[in-house]
Amino acid sequence: MIPLRDDIPSRTTPFVNYALITLCAAVFLLQLLEAPGRPSLIEQYGMVPVRVTHPDAEITFIRQVPQRTPAGIRWIQVEEPMAPAAVNPWLTLLTCVFLHGSVMHFLGNMWFLWIFGDNVEDRYGHVGYLIFYLASGLAASLAHYLIGRESTVPTIGASGAIAGVMGAYFILYPHARVQTLVPGLFLAVQVPASVFLGVWFLIQFYQGTLAAGTMGAAGVAWWAHIGGFAAGWFVTRQLSAHLKPKVTQRRPNTERTVVWTRRNPPW
Repeated sequence: MIPLRDDIPSRTTPFVNYALITLCAAVFLLQLLEAPGRPSLIEQYGMVPVRVTHPDAEITFIRQVPQRTPAGIRWIQVEEPMAPAAVNPWLTLLTCVFLHGSVMHFLGNMWFLWIFGDNVEDRYGHVGYLIFYLASGLAASLAHYLIGRESTVPTIGASGAIAGVMGAYFILYPHARVQTLVPGLFLAVQVPASVFLGVWFLIQFYQGTLAAGTMGAAGVAWWAHIGGFAAGWFVTRQLSAHLKPKVTQRRPNTERTVVWTRRNPPW
């Protein structure tokens, strides 16, 4: 399921949410501009569990390097020592939150943050939201680390921190309506936020249970998602009585179901 929008307007400009998206975009641009064959940002700032467990351990890394052949340049995989962390390995539990592995990884995370982050910032306030977001990212990284402390695979992505935002949204706006695209069916339906987020969490938990001990199937850090969501849910549940009052006015014209076909595309 892909969220398209919610029906809860934000009362304030979500400056911190915009700043987080901009920062992630800037870091991802730097990743795209990296020179081949040089230590990458993922090596230097990604969270490698075994490096946290054994800071002095030498870790090998599969790197794509160019090789000149008579037919032209081709890329080959070479196993080399991983560059040391640019910061204390424990700090990579936070720095990894601003890195992404692909265009789709980046766009997907930023879209979820765009949909859910503004309303959570509205309730927490700008400074509170920034602290909450970073703390959720740390909790997500820690959950992933505890599942496989000897893993040599770098962990990156904002999805754990965003999962914390989603956990907060679950507590703060359970009755909000989320317009949701059902992939493959060209069907956009409105579902309560509690249903959308609950189903999302169950999928993460199911996949995480299957992938326990393997650090995530298909390269996905499921337990980072689970840990981030659980941390955001718990913290917000404890603090909800002390946060700003929620918005009661909804966005208009969202009470409908739309079926998208080739003759009626979404654009």
